[in-house]
Amino acid sequence: MTYDLVLTGGRVIDPARRFDANTDVAFTGGKVAAIGADLAKNARNVQNVTGKLVTPGLIDLHTHVYWGGTSLGIDPEMLARRSACTTLVDAGSAGPGNFPGFRKHIIEPSPVRILPYINISFAGIFAFSKAVMVGENSDIRLVDPVECVRVARQHMDLIVGVKARVGGVASFGTGIAALDIALAAADELGVPIMAHLDRPPPASHEVLPRLRPGDILTHCFRPFPGGPVFGDGSLRDEVIAARERGVIFDIGHGGGSFGFRSARAALAAGFEPDVISSDAHELSINGPAYDLLVTLSKMLCLGMSLEAVIKAATAAPAAALRRPELGVLTAGGIGDASVLSIEKGRFEYTDVIGETFAGEQRIFPAGMVVGGKWLETVR
Repeated sequence: MTYDLVLTGGRVIDPARRFDANTDVAFTGGKVAAIGADLAKNARNVQNVTGKLVTPGLIDLHTHVYWGGTSLGIDPEMLARRSACTTLVDAGSAGPGNFPGFRKHIIEPSPVRILPYINISFAGIFAFSKAVMVGENSDIRLVDPVECVRVARQHMDLIVGVKARVGGVASFGTGIAALDIALAAADELGVPIMAHLDRPPPASHEVLPRLRPGDILTHCFRPFPGGPVFGDGSLRDEVIAARERGVIFDIGHGGGSFGFRSARAALAAGFEPDVISSDAHELSINGPAYDLLVTLSKMLCLGMSLEAVIKAATAAPAAALRRPELGVLTAGGIGDASVLSIEKGRFEYTDVIGETFAGEQRIFPAGMVVGGKWLETVR
């Protein structure tokens, strides 16, 4: 058999299959054709990735890529090429009022897969910038479950859930109401929600008990206030109970939602995030989050294993999206892969409150395969 493309010489890590070996990966017709030794001799195109990691296509579960349609949106192709992500999940940039434009102008022309959460707020995240910051749920008139369900049903081939942002910024003056309305809409649609909590009120002991198995709490390692730990570093009771119940905990770094103290304390307590995501947007793309690879590098340097961070950006988000086929490399499966380079040295990392530390490793992009085709990445 002649293959369209073969990645040869790389270390293939596929946590979904507990596979870790130096071998080749072949692609034909947009799918993975074979995984094994000596496949390059039968390929039309060969990419030598010796010394690199080959993983299932990376999934960034929390991004904002409605570029030009919302003030926080960034260009999805730029983000994908600098992070080797083959799937970008947009975390509620668009609501019922502007979702069709997001689909037509951004999602459909994108060279990489974009899967969106629909925002419970009619206008989506419409006022998010350095100069203007108005929470989309601060006016309850914008939170209409009927409109959310109506528009979502027209786009269920894409939509992966409902997004609700609550907190002192996102739902100023309306408290937890938007979350309850989002849960009702999600129940009607049969999808999970992604819940954002910024500065209280409401507090985590009000938000987490409302979440169902399979729902996602993003920004799970926020700094004080709103973090997962008490002042002594022990885990909050509602955090422990939510994990036992099946709630999914996602990093969602962003510009204000990841603190080293919270991360260190949670890891010391044996509480690793289920998913690692960047929350890349206009105010975080140039730091402190940058992109998924920088966020993965931080968690690697904080003590998570390489297999664990790769799983948290492949199999785990794929399962959270209820699309497990996206998080695995297997013959006959989706033809996406990420090629990564881990470099040793001294790399300075910063959290959202300005704390820094020097890590000894950093993950860089070295290429990607989307639908069986090789795409160059940028550093």
